[in-house]
Amino acid sequence: MAHKLIDNYRERGARKKLVEKLKDKGISDANVLKAIGKVPRHYFFDETFWEQAYKDIAFPIGDGQTISQPYTVAYQTELLHIRKGDKVLEIGTGSGYQTCILLELGAKVYTIERQENLYNRTIQVLPHMGYQAEFFFGDGSMGIQEHAPYDKIIVTAGAPLVPQVLLKQLKIGGILVIPVGDENSQKMITVLRVSENDYEKIALDTFRFVPLVGEQAW
Repeated sequence: MAHKLIDNYRERGARKKLVEKLKDKGISDANVLKAIGKVPRHYFFDETFWEQAYKDIAFPIGDGQTISQPYTVAYQTELLHIRKGDKVLEIGTGSGYQTCILLELGAKVYTIERQENLYNRTIQVLPHMGYQAEFFFGDGSMGIQEHAPYDKIIVTAGAPLVPQVLLKQLKIGGILVIPVGDENSQKMITVLRVSENDYEKIALDTFRFVPLVGEQAW
């Protein structure tokens, strides 16, 4: 894939316009908007499709997966209330764009991907861009138990339910953000772990994600 690994005034200008569009759609967290304005999204696109990079749309990246719509990335990230130093588990590395946004916010990111081609691409592309995360290949629906508990967990694929195994990997006081529904549409769910056995769940807006595949999913 021919990536355009330069970032000049044209790309920066396109990101600035994207940030303004996200503000108009209701994204208000200044740190999230700053991160969106900094991460070069066009690095994840074949140069042929550069014009698509800063549109507020999802776009295919191969293996039946997509790079998420910027609004969706900003929406989920805003719900996490990331603080610098937060230990974050990301289920579904995908292109790595969401990973970069989390890293820009100062999170320590553990990210897992089940598609081998995407995993192999991200472990090369992100370090080349200067972003360092802990990358894992495997079934994201099972989380990464050996590094639990996490301050925050973000799931970037649609699940039929909230996997109990992920809830148990969340710190008390931690937040899980996950789209839950059928294969056509999902409600964004935020879960706050309030004690050892108690969780508060809130259902928010409707989205459409690629399916979460694995032992605790589809």
